[in-house]
Amino acid sequence: ITLAAPAATLTVLLGRNGSGRTTALRALAGTLPLSAGAVILDGRDITRRPAHERAARGLCFVPDRQAVFSSLTVAENLALSHPEGDFSRALTAYPELRPLLARRAGTLSGGEQRMLALSRALLSPSPPAQTAVILVDEAAQGMSPPIAARTYAHLADLAAHQGACVVVAEQRLPPALRERASRTAVVVHELRRGTVAFSGEAAEFSSAPE
Repeated sequence: ITLAAPAATLTVLLGRNGSGRTTALRALAGTLPLSAGAVILDGRDITRRPAHERAARGLCFVPDRQAVFSSLTVAENLALSHPEGDFSRALTAYPELRPLLARRAGTLSGGEQRMLALSRALLSPSPPAQTAVILVDEAAQGMSPPIAARTYAHLADLAAHQGACVVVAEQRLPPALRERASRTAVVVHELRRGTVAFSGEAAEFSSAPE
């Protein structure tokens, strides 16, 4: 596959289970080595760069599973992304986490763990002169519809107002993203069995024949 994920744009990888969505994200994040091809970030080939070096360059990956440190408390998980101890931005994005700060992340519900994991991606600044890259697999997994809509709004705002390159993997195009397509650039790549079956804007995807 060949994919372009521009800055200041929310890119959606669509596809059923087994289509290659998660594999593509892992390849971009560096947790899965490529057998061929290249990963280019801001014009630089980072194919051979390990995952931790990509993270240092401003790339944040939120996998669909095991995205938090279950043995640490919510506050300790937040401190990993906010060493200064100021969690105000995270708690503004997800005020539901405030009463849970002292609890171990492993005891949280699936939706609560997702909020904790997303707060790292939503609030981690990129290094100077670098484009922040946010890769999220199943962003709203386990969330209630209102919190899911808020999550997609946060991700869209990162792209629209902070110039971030945001890539999310989903089985279907979330209604919240379809609604925000008029205010935020939303690009869709549909994967089928490891190939790109469609590439275009969200409005084009919604009106395309099956």
